[in-house]
Amino acid sequence: MNQPDYQDVPKEFPPDWASAYGQDNKGYWLENDVYKQLLCFRWIPKGQFTMGSDKNEKGRYENEDQHQVILSRGFWLAETTVTQALWLAVMGKNPSDFQEDDTANFPVEQVSWDDAQKFIAKLNQHQPGLTFRLPSEAEWEYACRAGTKTPFNFEGELSVDKVNYRGTWGDYGSRGKGAKEATVEVKNYAANAWELYEMHGNVWEWCADEYQHGLGNETTIDPRGVGVSSGRVLRGGSWLYFGRYARSAYRLWAGPDDRGNYIGFRLALVHKFQPEK
Repeated sequence: MNQPDYQDVPKEFPPDWASAYGQDNKGYWLENDVYKQLLCFRWIPKGQFTMGSDKNEKGRYENEDQHQVILSRGFWLAETTVTQALWLAVMGKNPSDFQEDDTANFPVEQVSWDDAQKFIAKLNQHQPGLTFRLPSEAEWEYACRAGTKTPFNFEGELSVDKVNYRGTWGDYGSRGKGAKEATVEVKNYAANAWELYEMHGNVWEWCADEYQHGLGNETTIDPRGVGVSSGRVLRGGSWLYFGRYARSAYRLWAGPDDRGNYIGFRLALVHKFQPEK
């Protein structure tokens, strides 16, 4: 696996608002105290990668056009999806289906793309020096892969010990042995090479992009799917869906007002830290 180049870490690092920060063998990290909830972000370095899937990849769909993508700037991405505790602290009400006394660190679900935008807007009002957002689809796949080119970002075969999914490869009529059949607490499975948790499975993750069925085979720089359709991109698979859908390259879409107990999201932070003067 290629080692990332961290030379584009912002000059402002560490920023004033970071409650903790550091560097380890996975790269740079920082924490931000939001509504008394700690959010940990990982620096995702700029770089180039092959997006989509090879024509011979098991489980491939035709909308996974393989092409080169250049991300010209690094960005911060949350280690986990937004939790029920964070959503409740910001929005005052927990919409999740899987709610118990001990599910504060489970992913929030039953949130639409529009809901995520309202949440992000409230965060940005609370901390005007920052700009939270959803990752683009390209950023999401780049971060999920963390330098890998295989269907999943871990070594070996897909199993319920590594990913929270249905437990079957492509059969809706059954569930595999050991499948959780519900969400689980974040950081329940091993992180990828950039210390990002549950990029495969648990809950689908909204991306910023409007869905495009075909991405083409041309090299693109900092792509954003804008003004193409009313659908919004979902990535990563979930506890309810089978393994084929949990691959790094798999692309799903839903309406911006669609919700489900298998849909959540992960926050990104823009490169710039200080507000304009």
